[in-house]
Amino acid sequence: MQRTKIVDALRSTAYGEQICVKGWVRTHRSSKAVDFIALNDGSTIKNIQIVVDTACPVTTSSSAADSSSLQATDSITALKSITTGACLCVVGKLVESPAAGQASEIQAEAIEIYGMCGSDYPMQKKGQSFEYMREHAHMRLRTNTFGAVMRIRHNMAMAIHTYFHEHGFFYFHTPLITASDCEGAGNMFQVTTKNLYDLKKDEDGKIIYDDDFFGEQTSLTVSGQLEGELGATALGAIYTFGPTFRAENSNTPRHLAEFWMVEPEVAFIDQEELMDLEEDFIKYCVRWALDHCKDDLEFLNKMIDKTLLARLEGVLKETFVRLPYTEGINILQEAIKNGKKFEFPCNWGDDLASEHERYLVEEHFKKPVIMTDYPRAFKSFYMKQNPSYPEGTENSEQSIGYNGCVAPGPTMQGTDVLFPQIGEIIGGSVREESYEKLMGEVKRRQMDETHLWWYLDTRRWGTCPHAGFGLGFERLILFVTGMQNIRDVIPFPRTPKNANF
Repeated sequence: MQRTKIVDALRSTAYGEQICVKGWVRTHRSSKAVDFIALNDGSTIKNIQIVVDTACPVTTSSSAADSSSLQATDSITALKSITTGACLCVVGKLVESPAAGQASEIQAEAIEIYGMCGSDYPMQKKGQSFEYMREHAHMRLRTNTFGAVMRIRHNMAMAIHTYFHEHGFFYFHTPLITASDCEGAGNMFQVTTKNLYDLKKDEDGKIIYDDDFFGEQTSLTVSGQLEGELGATALGAIYTFGPTFRAENSNTPRHLAEFWMVEPEVAFIDQEELMDLEEDFIKYCVRWALDHCKDDLEFLNKMIDKTLLARLEGVLKETFVRLPYTEGINILQEAIKNGKKFEFPCNWGDDLASEHERYLVEEHFKKPVIMTDYPRAFKSFYMKQNPSYPEGTENSEQSIGYNGCVAPGPTMQGTDVLFPQIGEIIGGSVREESYEKLMGEVKRRQMDETHLWWYLDTRRWGTCPHAGFGLGFERLILFVTGMQNIRDVIPFPRTPKNANF
């Protein structure tokens, strides 16, 4: 008999018809005359109730019997052996449910046990810490919480593809293996076929890569942006969406060694238009979640974060604040004067910590913020520098930031989106289109031009104004689900000292 997904069975009003559902047991309650089994197949957060009387035949498949010591000799014994986590095939009649909170249930006519679960099943029906569940990540996906998170993750991926497709962007596939370091941080995983126990080195002690697979040192990418810019300067508007890697020894709730990035690049837009794109895009994703993930969000709002739905709705109602870095520093320093305590310093020229970003978003403005015009010192080489005052004027060493805000040093046209609970969720900028200026920045930072020749060529031949941003996909999922640790919004997290599963 053809299987009906539980999400479809719960929507059906074809009462009296025989259907077949398959799934895993969430709970099993027994009494003398009847048993109640809550079954879930992952298609929805909701379970369907299976009502089983003592006359219902219950059989155990050969695979279930082979994998369990609980081998039943009759239907009643087999029924009583069904525990949380067991996998069942149920054939029965769909009927209206007399119980509150559920429209329908199934009167079982036959049950086949596909897979038993013993008392050592790690996801028993009791409260488990998230840390415990990370140790059993191969099984945590079957829980209500992680089922909800993964369905939302799927929907956010669909929202991203749909948004860019509807807005004329082309999905552009950038390489995972690269010889260049986009961010300049140097925290990259090397890719090699060399024998690590017998490395050839030159007279200076440096490893020789001539005999390696690619003939040079290569790594897993930290970003597809540089290649994405090549696509944008040919196709007009592209986006990348794929895994990226960073070998940063960080154990915070906001960092992973393997994470997914969404990186659009667009030709012929300026800083204002980039900020418009960032705001519109992220609001589209939040609206999609509210429209397509109602049941899962209501569950997470009840079980994880009781302010979740209100916070998501709030994002759609608010216009994002557009705040120059210099003005943000002034606000933070004023807060310190008024008694606010921060762990990290926040003077002009400091890279803002998450606590500073969250103060601006959650306490001062109480809405999302797009912070602009950061100091050159801690931003990437490819960002466009803001114009300075004319030479010879008294402010020649200062830069003009967004809205004419004067900064005591060169600033770059960055546009980072800061969100409540998260801090930075998007990092973007206008890219420097001038070959001379970009080369000047490369030389000023003493960067190796060897692996950037192809990138610099875009500024030599037909350069154009362009801009883009990167959104950390897992940080978006953190915000949309209300989860508190980034390791809980990706199926199998990769972190320092952990590559399990």
